[in-house]
Amino acid sequence: MRKWAGWGAVMFAAFLLSGCGMDSDYKLLQTQHSVENQRITDRSIEYRILPQDRIQVLLYKDPNQENMAASGELGQPMTNKGILVDAAGNVTLPLIGKVHIAGLTQTQAADKITRMYKKYLNTPSVYLEVLNKRILVLGEVNKPGVIELDKEKMSLFEAIAHAGDLTDSAVRNNIIILSSDKKGMHIRRVDLTHFDNMTLANLMLRPNDIVYVQPDNWKEFKVASSNFTSPFETITKIAAPFVTLKYLDN
Repeated sequence: MRKWAGWGAVMFAAFLLSGCGMDSDYKLLQTQHSVENQRITDRSIEYRILPQDRIQVLLYKDPNQENMAASGELGQPMTNKGILVDAAGNVTLPLIGKVHIAGLTQTQAADKITRMYKKYLNTPSVYLEVLNKRILVLGEVNKPGVIELDKEKMSLFEAIAHAGDLTDSAVRNNIIILSSDKKGMHIRRVDLTHFDNMTLANLMLRPNDIVYVQPDNWKEFKVASSNFTSPFETITKIAAPFVTLKYLDN
């Protein structure tokens, strides 16, 4: 038993001396090259509709017009669950049929649908809203998960508050934000510990952004050391009854 304990102590000491300098897989979004803080120049751009989005369409009519081809009364949604934008970026609406709206802002899509309804209705008016706008918060927060958005933007501080604040193990000077647009993925790194380094553009989040709060080195070490020592603990627990029996025999 002492031999096992002594050997385990030697291996753990070796881990302390060498393991702390190793790269760990515990942190996400690691790269071999330093990643510059890529700032998205215009964070005020309105959200653009994507395939698989769910939208709500409200169709208003001229009160003097008796016949209404589209389903629903004045100002009522055509469906409570919204309308799914298909993989090709189209939606199918009453009377006007299939409409391609992917890539358009909510305002542009509403204007396009309104123009199409003008062929059949007097002074139609369309209100359109994307129902599934959300932000994903991961890592060292107390309540990681999806945050539903009821507006175009949310600040990083609001997202952290929705996620129950940062944990004690959170790295506060290197919070990672992933965003995507037509040019691809962009990464921003935000330091919440220095006010002078903050910019409004970097603190603003838009739908589909991903916020990742990294763990500090101490938590990484605890997880890595636990993974390293757990096999020896298992072996020790398995061997303990046999060692006890041998001791009793003697």
